[in-house]
Amino acid sequence: MKPRLETTEYVIKGKAYCMAELYLVLGLGNPGPQYAATRHNIGQLVLDLLAARTGVQFKKLPRTNAVIAETRLSAPPAPKVVLAKSLTYMNQTGGPTAALARYYKIAPEQIIAIHDDVDLPYGAIRLKQGGGEGGHNGLRDMSKALGTRDYLRVRLGVGRPPGNQDTADFVLKQFSATERSSLALFLDDAADATTKLITDGLLATQQDFHSRPNPGA
Repeated sequence: MKPRLETTEYVIKGKAYCMAELYLVLGLGNPGPQYAATRHNIGQLVLDLLAARTGVQFKKLPRTNAVIAETRLSAPPAPKVVLAKSLTYMNQTGGPTAALARYYKIAPEQIIAIHDDVDLPYGAIRLKQGGGEGGHNGLRDMSKALGTRDYLRVRLGVGRPPGNQDTADFVLKQFSATERSSLALFLDDAADATTKLITDGLLATQQDFHSRPNPGA
């Protein structure tokens, strides 16, 4: 049976909010230090920043092939959040994602994937729910394992490879010196976007971040 979206209503300064009680936030990437600072692992870099902001550390969760950290990204009544990194390679992200969704009894609408996107210029942040995977193998495997595309995405632009460079080689390389000069700001914005997505919802976050200039522009 498909998990039901659990929500709670809050009134803050006279305004009513309806929030999911728990979110699963996945930073997509490959395991191992050789991949840690690559473009393909930008989702995990954002997750590391969110963990550092809230003072939590990752730990292995048995039978999920993932490491997790449970926290809140802002003060209550903000929902509880499970930050998660798969211990598998990118194209096998689906198995750990589905295992975590079963463990926490969480609906697809409460799952957020933070990932690199070569179809966006470096520094761009776009958010959506559902839709195609854009050739991203991690998203494709998630959709297959979950049986749906209806999870949330935080898309982080890494740009197209220059010249005739292969896309797979490009995303597995580290950021250029020029990109690294604005990377901290990019990651900060991405972490802020993820937090706002959880507390304020998709539309409000799109309206805010889709109109912002790219840090690397």
